[in-house]
Amino acid sequence: MKKAVILLSGGLDSATCLAIAIDSGFLPYALSFRYGQRHEFELDSAKAVSKSMGVEEHIILDIDLRAFGGSALTDDIEVPKDRDETNIKNEIPVTYVPARNTIFLSFGLAYAETLGANDIFIGVNALDYSGYPDCRPEYIASFQHMANLATKVGVEEKSDTNIHTPLIDLTKSDIIKAGLNLNVDYGLTHSCYDPEQNGYSCGHCDACQLRIQGFEKVGLSDPIKYSK
Repeated sequence: MKKAVILLSGGLDSATCLAIAIDSGFLPYALSFRYGQRHEFELDSAKAVSKSMGVEEHIILDIDLRAFGGSALTDDIEVPKDRDETNIKNEIPVTYVPARNTIFLSFGLAYAETLGANDIFIGVNALDYSGYPDCRPEYIASFQHMANLATKVGVEEKSDTNIHTPLIDLTKSDIIKAGLNLNVDYGLTHSCYDPEQNGYSCGHCDACQLRIQGFEKVGLSDPIKYSK
């Protein structure tokens, strides 16, 4: 089996991405980040998802983006609630963490090279998402090009690194359908930007709204708990 690094946040999208990688025949190595986010419920979910799907190895890497701040996820900035769907899809919100996917993919690239892996999976989505610039196809294509210029295997062995984005053109409901077909337990996942202290999701941030709408469109109730 070919090895692959899967960037695993513990959210709905990354869990589905992991399941797709496994279904595609890859031996999965999961990589999560304790990056200074305001809560760690998503890391608990990443551990649970990783265990449930039997990944070969799961690394949680410590980096401190809170030292920079600049995001409602890493700084004392209020998380937007009940935003209009048009704004969610067309504006870059304060929950955007500067350069986060570039940082995560760079660590994923380093991990993959040590494993002898040429494949990295990331659950970015360019349809039902919060307008983040580092979730777009042109960004992924550019990073992949850079990766093949910046690694030993790319230069000496002419071995291409492939950045897989199986969710990039799917709606949230399509992602959920795909995951359900692969037996993803969405009750283990966590998506909320501003959960209660007990871990219940707020139900009002962008991530919660998109998630709730996705389950509604497939005619199912979200299995996680919400505070309201």
